[in-house]
Amino acid sequence: MTSFGPQPSPPALAPKQLTQACDPEQFSFQTTAELDGLSELIGQMRAMEAVRFGAGIRRQGYNVYVLGPAGMGKRSMVSQILASRVAQEREPEDWCYLNNFSQPHKPQAVSLPTGRGKELREQMVQVVDYLRSAIPALFESDEYRAKAQAIQEEFSKQQEDAFKSLGDDAVKQQIALLRTPGGFVFAPTRNQEVLQPGEYEKLPPQEKQQITAAIAELQERLEKILAHVPQWWKERSERLKQLNRETTLSVITHVMADIRARFSDLTAIQKYLDAVQQDMVENADDFRKEEESTELSGLTIVTRKTFHRYQVNVLVSNGKQAGSPVVSEDNPTYSNLIGRVEHVAQLGALVTDFTLIKPGALHRANGGYLLLDVRKVLMQPFAWDGLKRALQAREIRIESLGQMYSLVSTVSLEPEPISLDVKIVLFGDRLFYYLLQQLDPDFAELFKVAADFEDRIERSGDTHLLYARLMATLCAKDNLLPLDRSAVARVIEHSARLAGDAERLSTHMRSMADLLQESDYWAREDGTTVVVARHVQKAIDAQIRRQDRLRVQLHDAILRGTLLIDTQGSVVGQINGLSVLELGGFAFAQPTRITATSRLGEGEMINVEREVKLSGAIHSKGVLILASFLATRYARDQPLALSASLVFEQSYGQVEGDSASLAELCVLLSHLANTPVLQSLAVTGSVNQLGQVQAIGAVNEKIEGFFDICMARGLTGSQGVIIPSANVKHLMLRRDVIAAAEAGKFHVRAVDHVDQAIALLTSMPAGEVDARGHYPDKSVNQRVAVRIAELSALRKSFARHSEKKRKNRKY
Repeated sequence: MTSFGPQPSPPALAPKQLTQACDPEQFSFQTTAELDGLSELIGQMRAMEAVRFGAGIRRQGYNVYVLGPAGMGKRSMVSQILASRVAQEREPEDWCYLNNFSQPHKPQAVSLPTGRGKELREQMVQVVDYLRSAIPALFESDEYRAKAQAIQEEFSKQQEDAFKSLGDDAVKQQIALLRTPGGFVFAPTRNQEVLQPGEYEKLPPQEKQQITAAIAELQERLEKILAHVPQWWKERSERLKQLNRETTLSVITHVMADIRARFSDLTAIQKYLDAVQQDMVENADDFRKEEESTELSGLTIVTRKTFHRYQVNVLVSNGKQAGSPVVSEDNPTYSNLIGRVEHVAQLGALVTDFTLIKPGALHRANGGYLLLDVRKVLMQPFAWDGLKRALQAREIRIESLGQMYSLVSTVSLEPEPISLDVKIVLFGDRLFYYLLQQLDPDFAELFKVAADFEDRIERSGDTHLLYARLMATLCAKDNLLPLDRSAVARVIEHSARLAGDAERLSTHMRSMADLLQESDYWAREDGTTVVVARHVQKAIDAQIRRQDRLRVQLHDAILRGTLLIDTQGSVVGQINGLSVLELGGFAFAQPTRITATSRLGEGEMINVEREVKLSGAIHSKGVLILASFLATRYARDQPLALSASLVFEQSYGQVEGDSASLAELCVLLSHLANTPVLQSLAVTGSVNQLGQVQAIGAVNEKIEGFFDICMARGLTGSQGVIIPSANVKHLMLRRDVIAAAEAGKFHVRAVDHVDQAIALLTSMPAGEVDARGHYPDKSVNQRVAVRIAELSALRKSFARHSEKKRKNRKY
């Protein structure tokens, strides 16, 4: 038989054990205005080391995931660490998209030294602006007109000379070359006069034959000349085009000389300028005729040349920023991360070109750091996959989602990918980190550095001073009134309460900042220049009051008898448990009636909440532990011949957790022993199979929840709460609870074992088992053991009786 030795009833905890006050006299300063500020968060050395390591190592996959709840100051700390690094790092290159003159649907990506992208864009704008005026002026110049006229005259003279030579030869043969609307014709003449048809008919046949032969020969020569005319026109056109090219090339070469010199060290830009120059020469007419008119549905539409193809789309330029960029994207959609190709409407159609390529956050952060909230990334369709794809390929490929998933078949741009060198810093809760580690095989390869923020830090004199300096930092940052020593001490006490541990302090920066700002408000309302303890307390009380509407209603329902809770007297099989509700960051507790019944059975422990599917897994586990404890302690050598039911009365929602298992065990023992339980006490605690009482959460809220009901009904001096001894170090109770304990009107007792708890609850000794396995008379355990033995005997009797009846029926 397992024995834990005597279990004396523990005395009530001393008032000083109910909280760990912060003594203002430990501080040597008068107000926080005298203190130096902090340059980093306190108690976060592990996380800061991880961030520095992740930022420093430039290897693939060493991106950083910063773990911790919101409001810890994670982003501020990471930004501060990165700011100290980026100024010393190399400035990233500019990235531009240029027109691909051979394949316009595949724009060319080019990297340039920092600031050179904007310079190239400005230079190209100046080139185009100059040529738009210089080329038309050059073609209007007298020099060009003279050269063009000379070419025209040269080819006109060549043509005229050919026809004149043919005409002269025809005259010698008394034949005239005539121009008619239908073309050239030959006609016989006499005395330089064209013969009429009648006169021609009168000529001798021999002469007619001579004329016909001569005309045939001349006609053959005419056809050869006419055959050469298109070739002469073509040659003239080529000569004019060559003149135009030479004329255009002269001005383009001149204006491009400067930009070529500026970018002589960049081979890619020199190749681009060659392509630009060639295209400008080939399309010189675009500069001469900038307006074109088209007819559409009877309307004349005039369009102007925009020369977009010569523009430079500077996607990213970091010329104004020293060091590498730190970019934070608050709306990480796929397009905002990867970039996009925009379209414009023209004549009812959507068109695009390389100048409408827009950068994403990865472009802006390339060469530096990109800060993202993992929850926001995961909520955006395709954003997480797009981010991983870019990190794995180490390049940014701009693709529309419609094109990527074959949702649309329209022709779009295919921009050349841009190489990617970026450090991603993800911020998120621990839940997301562990889920991604388990469910996404790529996550561990891409985010190898975890920076885990501490929720709490150890409380000591040194951390008290650091906390005071942190308050000074926040006051200076937000222009708040300084705090005196008493106010600092009250904030530290509240921080321990938020941590749920008298020996720890919360590192939740947002809660502290909110409290300081609200305390500053109340101090200014009082017209003081320093925040004192009463202002901090007023801010705390106001925070609670803004959120405690539901708590007030539930407590009111108890006080009016709607929810049945007794705080006096004693009842068999009925006990006050304590349950916690947390809504919107505000947690409060209330007493809950737990009842138990027992009867003859086969060892079933009926958890009514579980039967109706209102019991969580942990609560169901706690009930099963009770059954194991009963069987081990009271029925080691006999069947556990009972059936028991446990229920949370007037509970209409989910019940979870094992903090009520001590109360459930005590109320079940009460019913088995037929011993009443004091209703002036409430119980919280977890219990294991050996009857040892284990720590639970929210112990302060539970004690205060029962105290508030007792206080409203009137304190009698017998009321109190039983808690696990392991929770004493967590106590940071309200001052009114401590005052009641000092006056002896309310008590908090800590127990290590269920026997201590049942003794307190029944005012009867629990009883220790002796060497023969027996319990002392008039003890709770003895009554329970007797009752279980009675039930076992009844079960055996029923079994013999049933066997006898079966045999009688057989014979």
